[in-house]
Amino acid sequence: MDQQADFIIRVAASLAEIPADDWDRLANPGWTLGPGGALSPTAGAPGMNPEVPFNPFITHAFLLALEEAGCAVARTGWLGQHLILEDSRGSAVGAAPCYLKNHSQGEYVFDHGWADAYERAGGNYYPKLQVSVPFTPATGRRLFVEASLNHDAGRQALGAGLTQLCARHGASSAHATFLPEEDARKLAEMGYLLRRDQQFHWHNDGYDTYEDFLAALASRKRKALRKERRAALASGLTVEWLTGADITEAHWDAFYAFYMDTGARKWGRPYLNRTFFSLLGERLGGRTLLMLANRDGKPVAGALNMIGSDTLYGRYWGCSEDHPFLHFELCYHQAIDYAIAHGLKHVEAGAQGEHKLARGYVPTPTWSAHWIAHPGLREAIADYLERERQAVAIEQEFLTGHAPYKAG
Repeated sequence: MDQQADFIIRVAASLAEIPADDWDRLANPGWTLGPGGALSPTAGAPGMNPEVPFNPFITHAFLLALEEAGCAVARTGWLGQHLILEDSRGSAVGAAPCYLKNHSQGEYVFDHGWADAYERAGGNYYPKLQVSVPFTPATGRRLFVEASLNHDAGRQALGAGLTQLCARHGASSAHATFLPEEDARKLAEMGYLLRRDQQFHWHNDGYDTYEDFLAALASRKRKALRKERRAALASGLTVEWLTGADITEAHWDAFYAFYMDTGARKWGRPYLNRTFFSLLGERLGGRTLLMLANRDGKPVAGALNMIGSDTLYGRYWGCSEDHPFLHFELCYHQAIDYAIAHGLKHVEAGAQGEHKLARGYVPTPTWSAHWIAHPGLREAIADYLERERQAVAIEQEFLTGHAPYKAG
């Protein structure tokens, strides 16, 4: 354990070593996650902040499922090094999901070029520390601090704990990815390098129906989306939304086949196994939304989403039959339908994809913070990131100007 000011930092190799109640109280303050993913506000929680939305990916249940399924464990290159911040009484007052890694796969904030350059110069880029949710490019809190604690002090202690952990393991760097901007800038004040990227998110401007949303678009764009949606289901496909106990093992079997097919098409190695999806349905079924396209009662395509308190998070998609525009229908249009029907404020449809712009998803900044131990490598990366931030800001402004919404 390391002493940091008035705190003690403990490191846990597994989420199983950390009481779920402690973790969830810190990760999602003001929310209570019940059996199967049932969600409710915590009545009378001290320091409860209703402005902090619930995020399903940082729950104890989600992260532990990744471990217990064998997806995020040492043999896959994700060695748990989770930070627990304790006060003088030994009570957990902060935490951070952290992994010691020997590769840069499954992160979606790419540093392969940094690793190659450092190793060509004779350095060892790996191991490194990764503060993130494995395989999940969704913004959310990474530095958990108890609501009643001074947040700046807590974040500073966790940030300093990461650099101490780097020294302990001989790690080249620490990377906190998909942070809220406020947390990223707080780490930047501590000497971390700030990185900016972008995703495409949909924002609910108080729409009551999908037609209300279409009414906000320019006429030509509105007609194009109506035509696209008709074409997607023209062959007689029907779409169903499944959540909670309605998702059966047979549904997971079908979706897993879709998921594996998508991985094969991208010449990639799928990160998740079949066991993980069963654990997800069992422990977070109430926060899970499976959208299936059926033909003659048989699933032929599917999209998996997770449900936050104000955001729908799109994660995976796959199919066993090719149908024009079906990917757009399941992943983007149906997600908007669901968000409007359930009063959600946002849809985050995953990483990359400028094709989302025409469907009402607008460029939105994402942030990460990087601590680099070697002064020379740090200087080179800092120069690169300054130019990258400028380029991303220019691109975001340009793309925003080409969003399909009416002027004004």
